Amino acid sequence: QVQLVESGGGSVQAGGSLRLSCAASGYPVNINYCMGWFRQAPGKEREGVAGIDSAGSTLYADSVKGRFTISQDNAENTLYLQMNSLKPEDTAMYYCAAVRRCWLATMSAERYNYWGQGTQVTVSS
Repeated sequence: QVQLVESGGGSVQAGGSLRLSCAASGYPVNINYCMGWFRQAPGKEREGVAGIDSAGSTLYADSVKGRFTISQDNAENTLYLQMNSLKPEDTAMYYCAAVRRCWLATMSAERYNYWGQGTQVTVSS
């Protein structure tokens, strides 16, 4: 059983930066796993932000390309999301997720079967 715990959310002004962390336990997530970051704003559907696979290949939503970077530290079993040039529209609850037996990065939420509890990101103008 994989457990995911996010941290690093908070409040920041537009143009600022935050780094989200997702600590994984229960299984080494660098072996045949895909991991991803998702977000959900009030009244909106959950959307994929970024995904990464065991080989380090990454995917990004068009809305965050060039501003966000997903990475993983295999030694620490931790997933990161570096968020720069934040905008008010980035305000949402951010979740990390993992799926086993996955070899290509994906941002399809239906593929993921392990989810963290979320961390809130608020960007003010």
